[in-house]
Amino acid sequence: MILRAMTRDGSARIHVIDSTAIVNRGIEIHKTSATAGAALGRLLTVTSVVGSMLGDPDDSVTVTLRGDGPAGLVTAVADYMGNVRGYIENPAADLPLNERGKLDVGGLIGRGVLQIIRDAGGEEPYVGVTELVTGEIGDDIAAYYAGSEQIPTMCAVGVLIAPDLHCLGAGCVFVQMLPFADDSVAARLEENAGKLSKLSRMFADGMTCEQILDIACAGVEYDIFDAIDTEYRCTCSRERTARAVRSLGKSEVEKLLSELRAEGRDETIELGCRFCGKKYAFSRDDCMKLF
Repeated sequence: MILRAMTRDGSARIHVIDSTAIVNRGIEIHKTSATAGAALGRLLTVTSVVGSMLGDPDDSVTVTLRGDGPAGLVTAVADYMGNVRGYIENPAADLPLNERGKLDVGGLIGRGVLQIIRDAGGEEPYVGVTELVTGEIGDDIAAYYAGSEQIPTMCAVGVLIAPDLHCLGAGCVFVQMLPFADDSVAARLEENAGKLSKLSRMFADGMTCEQILDIACAGVEYDIFDAIDTEYRCTCSRERTARAVRSLGKSEVEKLLSELRAEGRDETIELGCRFCGKKYAFSRDDCMKLF
């Protein structure tokens, strides 16, 4: 669930998400290590919030981390309701705990760039790119908004992974200052952010989004304007996959089928979805019908 609120004076908007179920679904699909699960989980969480700030039902946002660490490419896609799906190139990648005794997400991601693509239906997609600051994801998202869009942003995100590799608790508090914000309100919100350092533990201990919002906005009057349910949701389908096969062209598809036959294998092209792992098989007859 994402809880959306605004300070009563209009200085800031605040989003709080409990993404525990989303992260566990991502871990289940991708069979991640502890550190990879935390990295993918953080990106799923933040991307869900960013998606919920889109304006129209057909809008989507893609957030991609292209670092030089062992995780490889990590990406997540969300719709305007915050429904999200994601992928990590090397789900088994792992690292020892960092010097603070925490999962080394920054080391797993490494140095590189963060890219955000906002697709607003038929319009040309907006593409923003910035260098990764820490690879810890929350800091990088905040730096992106502050630098690329000139929006002061605080992004506290956490994922707590159990020894058996499932997620105990995950969530994010996302605060953005609005034009003509009151400096005293901004200072108070920044001070409150220091109380969110154990955010994932708060969710694991059963705290609600409302309770965490109270902490994030302590001393600042605010109004909740809605709460939306969100989930890990893949949009793949046989129809979409068929379009991908058709896009190869008839001659290329026939060549692939012939190669399979020459190898003594079934003349079946199989494509898998990298977001959910579902596989779609197209026999020779299926393929020829596409053309």
